[in-house]
Amino acid sequence: MNLENASIVTVENATVEFKKGTIGTITTYEFDTSKGGHPMVNAMAGLAVLKEGEQLIMINHCAPSGLFPKIEKEFDFANQELPNGLTQTVFSKKSEVSNTTDFSATSCGGGCG
Repeated sequence: MNLENASIVTVENATVEFKKGTIGTITTYEFDTSKGGHPMVNAMAGLAVLKEGEQLIMINHCAPSGLFPKIEKEFDFANQELPNGLTQTVFSKKSEVSNTTDFSATSCGGGCG
């Protein structure tokens, strides 16, 4: 996926750079924690700003399996292994669901999965 019209944006509580742009007509946020930067902290920070109809792309060294149970009621997600061995996870907010995610729950007991 190529992020078009991308610019760097400030995302509260993030420890890595976030970009915001579009993929087609979808507003998309993107961050990369494959080289460091607390994957859970940044995923929760990015998900906290996501609105219905937008998506968040996370690049990491693996799929963040410890994150999924914390967000599955409010967000859909799909993983794809990239040719370089990294994993891309695309998140989107489910339609017409209550805000149930505790975005301060950034500890992870899961790891890769």
